[in-house]
Amino acid sequence: MVGYNMDGAARDRVMKLIQDKDRIESEIREQNLVLEANHVGMQDSLTDSEGFPRNDIDVYKVRHARHRIICLQNDHKNIMKQIEQGLGDVHAGFLGSTTSNGASTSQLTYTNGHSRDITISNGSDAHEHTFAVVGFVQEGSPADLSGLCENDNIIQFGSVTANNFSDITQVHNVVMHSVGQPIQVKVRRGTHILCMTVTPRPWGQPGLLGCQINRLAFT
Repeated sequence: MVGYNMDGAARDRVMKLIQDKDRIESEIREQNLVLEANHVGMQDSLTDSEGFPRNDIDVYKVRHARHRIICLQNDHKNIMKQIEQGLGDVHAGFLGSTTSNGASTSQLTYTNGHSRDITISNGSDAHEHTFAVVGFVQEGSPADLSGLCENDNIIQFGSVTANNFSDITQVHNVVMHSVGQPIQVKVRRGTHILCMTVTPRPWGQPGLLGCQINRLAFT
């Protein structure tokens, strides 16, 4: 559901895009299960030491899954851009209904039950300090599918905020203790503040998130 007094056409376009995004993410997960069942990732060799196809895996299924994942990742990247553009259209049709600090707010509830709150900042939310920044995000990773992007400034990561942050290992500990469980994350991206969920899990590549999270140099 998109918040109050939103333009119906813009809202419907965004919700359709979100449904398509959820479908793509579901298929990516299905194809990753094929790789996991064969104990290979996207880069593992499919031939043995003599150059013959490996007989311990289903080479055809793995090749098909890899190709499909690459196509789906490209589709996912494109649809995420369309969603962000669509959010701009939704905000353009926003009539009144502001937060107490005067910033416009809307909420989108995804079909998988997760939600992302987008706040258009007018500078009055500067009190929400950031303490870390997202580095490289691997395509198709849990971080990528959650909507995290490189250079997002982290305001909250689970229980960790600027008020209690002392070391980046706090973030790593949250990840390690939350495998398979959604973590609430709030980031600043340009003039937007986004709230999303990311679920750490094995996904066929090293790490549980598939992204780097680095301490801000001035924190």
